[in-house]
Amino acid sequence: MTSASLPPSPSAAPVVAGLLLAAGGGRRLGGRPKALLEHRGRLLADHAVRTLRDGGCGPVHVVLGAAADEVRARAELSGCTVTVNPEWTAGMGSSLRAGLGALAGTDADAVLVLLVDQPGIGAEAVARVRSAYRSRTSLAAASYEGERGHPVLFGADLWADIAAGAVGDQGARAYLRAHRDAIGLVECSDVAQAYDIDTTEDLTHLE
Repeated sequence: MTSASLPPSPSAAPVVAGLLLAAGGGRRLGGRPKALLEHRGRLLADHAVRTLRDGGCGPVHVVLGAAADEVRARAELSGCTVTVNPEWTAGMGSSLRAGLGALAGTDADAVLVLLVDQPGIGAEAVARVRSAYRSRTSLAAASYEGERGHPVLFGADLWADIAAGAVGDQGARAYLRAHRDAIGLVECSDVAQAYDIDTTEDLTHLE
């Protein structure tokens, strides 16, 4: 068989990185950093990293802020790229910018963003949203009974615009509102629960 008659090689699988935002200081939890809360015998940071990996994301990037040294010491972050956001008190937007900045220039085609304080979102939801990747301009998000939530997938060609608008506690919210018609919603309410651990009352979700 000549080289001209060889079948074409399949295109390489897209690289969808996982980005865990885990910098929050838990202001409404009495200053307990969310990454250090425990759920089912593991830190929330450990739980979320495993969720990203089991959902097919890699490499995994983690943004830390509050109690960063303690999180590094206690959490299982081996194999992760860790970025410490010195401006974490400014809100989630600064952590998203830090994470996207760390990913810039890598071979990732897209990033899937997960929040550390949503342990009800597991690997199956991550895998579903990851599978919505189509191109470097892909924009997709989990939905829960039709309401947009996390995780969210951003194609690499969108990162600069997303970072430019990520301010305060808004994260990518303004960008997503402005591009709502381009978002591919992936229903996940049958496999995940999108609660947040924000207040002491929310701690009842942790086991």
